[in-house]
Amino acid sequence: MANLKVLGGKPLRSEPYPAWPAHDERDSRAVTGVIESGQWGGIPYPGSKAKAFAGQFAAMQGGIFAVPLSNGAAALEVALRAANIGWEDEIIIPAYAFQSIPVAALAAGAIPVIVDIDPGTYCIDPEQVRLALTPKTRAIIVAHLGAQMTDMDAIMEIADSRGLFVIEDCSQVPGAKWHEQGAGTIGHFGAFDFGPGAILTTGEGGMLLCRTRDLAERAAGIVDCGRPKDAAQSNFTLGTNYRLSELQAALGLVALERFPEQVKLRAENVASLEEGLSKLPGVRLLRHDIRHTARSFHRYILAIDPQTFGAEHNVVCFALAGEGIPCDPGYPAMHHYDLFQPWLSRLPVPGAFPERFQFEKLHFPEAERASEDEAVWLDEAIFRAGKQGIDDAVEALKKLLDNRSEMQQLEEMRMKLFGLR
Repeated sequence: MANLKVLGGKPLRSEPYPAWPAHDERDSRAVTGVIESGQWGGIPYPGSKAKAFAGQFAAMQGGIFAVPLSNGAAALEVALRAANIGWEDEIIIPAYAFQSIPVAALAAGAIPVIVDIDPGTYCIDPEQVRLALTPKTRAIIVAHLGAQMTDMDAIMEIADSRGLFVIEDCSQVPGAKWHEQGAGTIGHFGAFDFGPGAILTTGEGGMLLCRTRDLAERAAGIVDCGRPKDAAQSNFTLGTNYRLSELQAALGLVALERFPEQVKLRAENVASLEEGLSKLPGVRLLRHDIRHTARSFHRYILAIDPQTFGAEHNVVCFALAGEGIPCDPGYPAMHHYDLFQPWLSRLPVPGAFPERFQFEKLHFPEAERASEDEAVWLDEAIFRAGKQGIDDAVEALKKLLDNRSEMQQLEEMRMKLFGLR
């Protein structure tokens, strides 16, 4: 009789993990108050709730200038446009991140230049950034992900030496700090997403932290259909409607009330998880840099050795989910990402920029290894289920290791299904 649930055995955990988003009567009161006020949208921009949300969020992160807007993808595009980055400028981006990063570059008229990641953190590799620099390089976008932060010391040294803008994609790490400096306040911009799965959610929504008042005013004008936001109220720009609604902002204000305790809980539980994972063969913890002084995260990423488990990470995630542990294999490498189709944008004309967009000729070994073999993304709910929730995640991985022959059977089934050898 099989032991793994996906082959007919009994699951290790039958109790569901806590649902997300967390909510209570405070959310209902906040939304009801906005509805009764009659001021639902974002005009005049920012609305009173959006302005309060932006101020409190900036204070939490240690920033000064915060621009509330519709989502994190818009925040990336607005940052590039506020920096006056456009047609044929080159933007260096990580090969392992969400597709909103290169799409934002294309939306601004710029060319995303993909570079490989550091295998120790799965964040962009500063040495690969150095190698990708050209006279057309105008900015670097980094993505902090999986309880890790990019080596911001190295990135800022590169940027400052070449006069480049740095945009931090912080959607997975609100509350995190590098040298006690909040994520999103180290570069010139910090982009945050508050979508339904984010650890600070407003349903949909986003925030852009800006280093200077000038950048913030330019960004706010772009968000508000080009209306001037400078002190003289005379400088129009080319903008669109990326405003945050008052309903979303009201939910954000309540979310900020809960957030410190949630961050504390995850930080405490991640230490327990890592202690358990460190005892398992075939599991590699990503490198925690001591300069990363406060951890806050959306998903927790670990790396598995396919040889030890008898299967690659998609199969491991499939088997783990069967045991009651919510997880997924994470992003594809950017040049293999179905959601990133740059030739459909029509911005780079067909046949242009072959060194950037002929993906069949590009190779990013570390991102490919992470996305095709190693990465296992554990859901944040695991860290809100107490010690038992953590213990069950560790035990489920151990169960897979103890049943390697069944894992090999699953791997063989996968290879047969997809015509692999």
